[in-house]
Amino acid sequence: MTEDLQEMGPVDYLIVEFPGNRMTGEGFPLLLDLVERGIIRVIDLVFVRKDTDGSVAALELREIGDEIDLTMFEGASSGLLDQSDLDDAGTALEPGSSAAVLVYENTWAAPLARALRRGGAQMVASGRIPVPALLAALDATEATPPPSGPVAA
Repeated sequence: MTEDLQEMGPVDYLIVEFPGNRMTGEGFPLLLDLVERGIIRVIDLVFVRKDTDGSVAALELREIGDEIDLTMFEGASSGLLDQSDLDDAGTALEPGSSAAVLVYENTWAAPLARALRRGGAQMVASGRIPVPALLAALDATEATPPPSGPVAA
């Protein structure tokens, strides 16, 4: 098992909320495309619903609706996520909403990760910059006039 882990790329998770339980399925073909091209490997994909009383429950694919074909994701479960993980995910959701909880390996980064591990390196921190925060920072940078006069070295 340890040897298999040494071969893996970084593993991330996403929680995507569908307010009012409205899933259109629009992004799922793109997710499948990422898998088919070997960019990511889905480790777990679980759909949950947060009821108005705050309780969180996993949904079966057939409970999501007939208008979305999710058969391509049947069996995308390693058993890694348990009810406590789903409850944690539920804290990010508004009551009366549903979500997809996705755990995936960044297979595109596996060769780099293996090379770094062979060299004795290890990941010590990771994070994401939300797009709205990035856009706000760029807007602030553009709004700030450049310094005038000579620049000190």
